[in-house]
Amino acid sequence: MPTYEYECPKCGHTFERFQQMTDQPLKKCPKCGGGVKRLIGTGASVIFKGPGFHAPDYGKSPSDGGSCCGMTNPCDAPRRCCDK
Repeated sequence: MPTYEYECPKCGHTFERFQQMTDQPLKKCPKCGGGVKRLIGTGASVIFKGPGFHAPDYGKSPSDGGSCCGMTNPCDAPRRCCDK
């Protein structure tokens, strides 16, 4: 279930609610009773599980002479992010 963030323009109170995607947006502030607006959030992070999500799973891996970030030259430190 997604978390939605709301803000009351009247009192400035911000709060979050777990709601189903099909639920109607909230209309009243729990603090002052004024109208609220739903904010656009950043969302939750995605968790990738299984093969196919790591650099070695695509094309050349650092051990094959490729790089961990897709650059053409091999990385000197494959566990760190490469500077592009």
